[in-house]
Amino acid sequence: MRAEALKGHLDGLILATLANRPAHGYAIAQTLRERSDGAFDLPEGTLYPALHRLERAGLISSEWSTEAGRRRRTYSLTRSGGRALGERRHEWKLFATAVEAVLA
Repeated sequence: MRAEALKGHLDGLILATLANRPAHGYAIAQTLRERSDGAFDLPEGTLYPALHRLERAGLISSEWSTEAGRRRRTYSLTRSGGRALGERRHEWKLFATAVEAVLA
């Protein structure tokens, strides 16, 4: 899938991956890849700036942890992030319905 297709949707996709549990960057990328059957295979240069942007906006928070001797930054959805995810899901449903009506 072309990177341009993700513009405007990446933040919502990341928030959705964190809706059920905190995750580190690699796990977020892996979840996006798995849930999309490989369509969303994001390079680090796309994922990490988005994570930092979401954290600055207060939609996610992060903390450092150590797993198997490796330091990892784990990201969690904040309350604001949960509300933002709900809004993005609603907007997506409206958008997808409108696009389907035009393309059908």
